[in-house]
Amino acid sequence: MGPTATGKTDAAAALFDRFPVSIISVDSSLVYRGMNIGTAKPDDEFLARYPHHLVNVREPMQTYSVAEFHDDAIELIRQAHAQGRVPVLVGGTFFYFNALEQGLDKLPAAQDDLRKSISAQAGEIGWPGLHERLAKLDPESALRIQPNDAQRVQRALEIVMTTGMPIDRTKRRSSELADCQIIKIGLGFSDRLELHKRIELRYQLMLDAGLVAEVEGLLAAGVQPDTTAMRMIGYRQTLEYLNGDISFKAAQLKGVAATRQLAKRQLTWMRNQSNLIWWVDTGLKDKNFIQFGNLCEQYLR
Repeated sequence: MGPTATGKTDAAAALFDRFPVSIISVDSSLVYRGMNIGTAKPDDEFLARYPHHLVNVREPMQTYSVAEFHDDAIELIRQAHAQGRVPVLVGGTFFYFNALEQGLDKLPAAQDDLRKSISAQAGEIGWPGLHERLAKLDPESALRIQPNDAQRVQRALEIVMTTGMPIDRTKRRSSELADCQIIKIGLGFSDRLELHKRIELRYQLMLDAGLVAEVEGLLAAGVQPDTTAMRMIGYRQTLEYLNGDISFKAAQLKGVAATRQLAKRQLTWMRNQSNLIWWVDTGLKDKNFIQFGNLCEQYLR
């Protein structure tokens, strides 16, 4: 695991070349088909050589809940064990990791009418406005959720409005991985500027690869701008540019800034993990994962 742009995918590929592993993606952006450039998704050739589970499992118009991820990932972990393979979960979507390690709350299923109502309200007052409403109903959840995180604000409001109580008062079920040995290894750089440079370069590469054209193609295919998929970093800034709200350069700067903020939140989460093994700098710049593989081998014996 690790913040965006640290080389998690290449590290997982190196483990695949060396050990009998099964790679399971823990990245909420990679689940969508046809959204390849803005998500920095590995290309088809790479995925053919290094199969990743839970990539390209939904259309952009569809949703993929934490509960769905949890159940799918648990089944894939069981399958890997049955095949004598080690499941390697790679990504940076930490509420997915939390769901697997800590278990899920017994939350009500999404209700289409309520979801549509909340989305309509968002169109009127914006997601920050709905975040203020959430803060009145469930202050603790509001503190954990960013005002512009539309998907999480929406889901939190759905739960609170359906149950009539704060999310933390729901009963947590135990993790289905309680009997498994979980080794968490976090990739990172000692120099924050190195991570920032990598983020800027990756965003530029996305633009050079045709991010704007990808978004135009999604819109032409009928994907609505207010879908969860289109709210992802890179896509929402490109939509602002295509709508004429901001310049191309401003969209780029906003995309880079949003990615940096995401990386900061990811690092904060990682620093709060008491059982995380840090892997810092070594081999990350030049994609040399021999020593990283040696570390992992200690836990595979």
